[in-house]
Amino acid sequence: MSEKVDIALLIIQAKKGNQKAFHLLLNTYWKDVYHFQFNKCQNEDESEDITIKTFAKAFDKIATFDENYQFKTWLFTISSNINIDHLRKKKTETISITKHHPEIHKIVDEDPSPADILIQEQNLAQLKAFIRQLKPHYQEVINLRYFQELSYKEIAKKLDEPMNNIKVKLLRAKKLLAELITNK
Repeated sequence: MSEKVDIALLIIQAKKGNQKAFHLLLNTYWKDVYHFQFNKCQNEDESEDITIKTFAKAFDKIATFDENYQFKTWLFTISSNINIDHLRKKKTETISITKHHPEIHKIVDEDPSPADILIQEQNLAQLKAFIRQLKPHYQEVINLRYFQELSYKEIAKKLDEPMNNIKVKLLRAKKLLAELITNK
């Protein structure tokens, strides 16, 4: 492949499930999608979250991409739709919490009771059982992020992968884990 990435070839390879092609597409378009989102919401964390979700959704739906259109435009459309969903959800959550639960401001922070601790330990054991059902590379990123509490940067360094790939891999792992838990 030449220095200038052949996007059409990468898309064909990605449609066949080639992970390297996915990573190259992600690395090629990450900054564009991030800046597109940042211009919309002016918040670094939200922009990054929406960008991660954009690539995860794009890779899940890559088979539906029509080569008659620009890949970047397709990504922006996905990103824009995720942003709209995010804003709706944020607005609904804020209204719901404050409207239906005015007592939320009166909650006192207490130490967990022995019963709470037991429930947490049982839930943790159950969660670990679900995690063991994931593919090893997904187990690894979940373990590093949530049990060893490493940052994205530390995980990327440890696994010798770009940080953006780690974020997408972690998002996919969480999505698969959620599906396992809800289908139990």
